[in-house]
Amino acid sequence: MANTLVHGALPALGWNSWNTFSWKIHEKLIQETADAMISTGLRDAGYEYVVIDDCWSLKERDANGRITADPEKFPGGMKALADYVHSRGLKFGMYSCAGTHTCGGYPGSFDHEFTDAETFASWGVDYLKYDYCYRPASANGENLYRRMAIALRNCGRPILLSACNWGQDNVHQWIRGSGASSFRSTGDIQDNWQSIKNIFLSQIDKTCYEGTGCHNDMDMLVVGMRGNAENTYIAGKDSGCSDMEYSSHFSLWAIMNSPLMIGCDIRNMSDETRTILTNPEILAINQDAECRPPFRVGAWNNNTDLVCLWRPLTGGDYAYACVNFGDTPREASLQLFDIGLPYASGKAFQAHNCITHRDEGLHRERFVCGLESHECKVYRMKLV
Repeated sequence: MANTLVHGALPALGWNSWNTFSWKIHEKLIQETADAMISTGLRDAGYEYVVIDDCWSLKERDANGRITADPEKFPGGMKALADYVHSRGLKFGMYSCAGTHTCGGYPGSFDHEFTDAETFASWGVDYLKYDYCYRPASANGENLYRRMAIALRNCGRPILLSACNWGQDNVHQWIRGSGASSFRSTGDIQDNWQSIKNIFLSQIDKTCYEGTGCHNDMDMLVVGMRGNAENTYIAGKDSGCSDMEYSSHFSLWAIMNSPLMIGCDIRNMSDETRTILTNPEILAINQDAECRPPFRVGAWNNNTDLVCLWRPLTGGDYAYACVNFGDTPREASLQLFDIGLPYASGKAFQAHNCITHRDEGLHRERFVCGLESHECKVYRMKLV
């Protein structure tokens, strides 16, 4: 499952501190999370990045204009912490911002791009999430991401650039040319089904803009958070999802080629959460070498509540996912003619359920599946 292609070719897999911990981050938390990546089987499943989000630095740069880690939160310094993460066979990620300040009010990298890139490289950083707060109104956002991309690509160390401008400035139309490996196309996710639904539906018309080396980041996963977060925007009143809804969230992000950055506290996650996050068949779809986008195909008997996606995979197989956004059970009927398979061909699809890991027979003319409310089913389809 590990990425053996060009740096950043496949969607990133990892963990980010923001969704659960926000500003309450510290050295011990990151070390324990790196350890948990191993003990829970996440590293073996392919997750490799441990990323510190905002609020890690001092409020002011030092006398030489360099950004400095908060010594109370990170007494050992970032180089030592990166070494710890690397010693666990993982990669180390950090956060900065294209504006004068980060969203939390800490120093941003505006006009400091090359200095900060050198600093991150000297610390052993492998991944940079690059946000968009406090950008001067007269500064061109497209050029700001190019500036940091140039700095990172020439800092002496491969550092993956994860652009996070929330879908502003038609980012999907120009970000690939900057050299970024992913781009955030949405506002911040919340730990509830409505947020998951809204983000997913907003991205169906943008699948054609992503592919190998530059992936549409639909924001970090809320799988397993269950309403637990320091930030009340992310986990406010009535937050949390069922395990079925978390499974649907994970499956939809996977088939859409989104980076899969875990946002829950993996030190204390449930067995159900671990099962969702380490599902090898869903991860294989997300990490398919061709990174081809899915297209939406109509569910003949219901196009209101059902959204169905069809996607080619390396080697001739296909991924098929269908989600029921309605509040009552639905039946989805896929006409195989609509995805390019005429009955006259004499061919059929063997359907394999990637959630239950069971085969579900041969299908020549149509494929029907029942879906509970908010359920997503994912199949690997083999032509026979």
